[in-house]
Amino acid sequence: MKKTYQFVLLLFVVLFTFQSCQDNDDVAPTANLEIQDFIWKGLNQYYLWQADVPNLDDKRFADQAALNAFLSGYPEPETLFDALRVNKSIDKFSWIVDDYLELEGQLQGTTKNNGVEFGLSRMPGSTTEIFGFVRYVIANSDASSKDIKRGDMFTAVNGTALTTSNYQALLFGANENYILNLADFNGTTIVSNGKSVSLTKTVLSENPILVKKIITSGSRKIGYLVYNAFFGDYDVRLNDAFGEFKSAGVTDFILDLRYNSGGSVQSAARLASMITGGFTGKVFAKQQWNKKINDFFEAENPAALFNYFTDKIGSTPINSIGMSKVYILTSNSSASASELVINGLEPHINVIQIGDVTVGKNVGSVTVYDSPDFSDKNRNPDHRYAMQPIVLKIVNSVGFGDYFNGLQPDFPIKETISTFGTLGDTSEPLLSLAISKITGTARMINRVPGVDFEFFIDSKSVRGFQNQMYIEKAPEGLLKALE
Repeated sequence: MKKTYQFVLLLFVVLFTFQSCQDNDDVAPTANLEIQDFIWKGLNQYYLWQADVPNLDDKRFADQAALNAFLSGYPEPETLFDALRVNKSIDKFSWIVDDYLELEGQLQGTTKNNGVEFGLSRMPGSTTEIFGFVRYVIANSDASSKDIKRGDMFTAVNGTALTTSNYQALLFGANENYILNLADFNGTTIVSNGKSVSLTKTVLSENPILVKKIITSGSRKIGYLVYNAFFGDYDVRLNDAFGEFKSAGVTDFILDLRYNSGGSVQSAARLASMITGGFTGKVFAKQQWNKKINDFFEAENPAALFNYFTDKIGSTPINSIGMSKVYILTSNSSASASELVINGLEPHINVIQIGDVTVGKNVGSVTVYDSPDFSDKNRNPDHRYAMQPIVLKIVNSVGFGDYFNGLQPDFPIKETISTFGTLGDTSEPLLSLAISKITGTARMINRVPGVDFEFFIDSKSVRGFQNQMYIEKAPEGLLKALE
């Protein structure tokens, strides 16, 4: 009876705190402030740094009328959203959209895309001129039928040279068609070669399994997988790939995450479970929310804050390959859920990281809708705004999650344009190094250092939605408490 009383009291406190600005005078937000009202209340409830933003303080506004007066100073929802975030050097990843249907597709890998995933680097000796290089081409895209491939370089779009100020308009603007003007590395710099390729953006769903193969080296059977995003819709296909590795009896495993900028936390936990096996029910990661949400769950439902290793996807058994050691390839674009896999596995098995320092994104988001409980149920029919704010920090089972400056590789090796190689080819530098560590040989073929141009940005980062680590929904208990 005492426990029930304490729970009811705690629930009352949570609800009172949340509703303090909603119910005071029974003054509803005016119609032109509906979106702004949703933004403030959603961030007040969920934003990880809520306590650090004075205008999000639970007692900042005496009543709804006072809140309305504040909101009226921000006629553009995006401006308000930006104003309610902490310093952008701390929160680099929260964002808002005006069409949640598009957002939902994007989080599952469906975009308007011509199929070229690329990086951009600065021209030697220049602070403004940049050039692009193709990292990979998405299957079944427009680019997959054109004469363009991994390692190709370009310096201009439609004849206009790329710069730090125009690349977004040229490469990511509304125009669905453009011509890439190709170039070559002449040993010193990047120069036009007179060739070009015309590309068209289409609605494209990317299968994140880019390369899957088994490499035999002596007595070793090495599974190799290039996995480029954590899209929940592809978890079953990923499990099927591990079924093939399991049936083949792989003795070692190399996971290539160098172009994986994140995605679903649940998918990351499932991938970790496929690699290992034997840890079902053990903690893979723990979520740390803002104080009022964290305090509620720590007291009443601590398990809701944990992500566990599992042996099933729904009712489908997970194909685990039972590795006690895994080799993971990374780049300066490996982020979010990719870093979570590395950090989450560390306390359980031996993780050998090969490549470059990762991005350092140890925080995650959730989609917040304009609905009574901020879920996707009973959404406001008058608009399609939704937020993807940072709502949690994530740590591993021993409490480590402080990698804001990135995860450092055990064996540093930068991918360079002049030594790109073909993904999956055993002579490709990063893969070759991993194989040499597995076999104990000095078989790494390409030991000549490549030319390292100053990296600027990659295509996935510009499309912010893919540089994410997100949970599918807020913990169930909290949503019910707010109903």
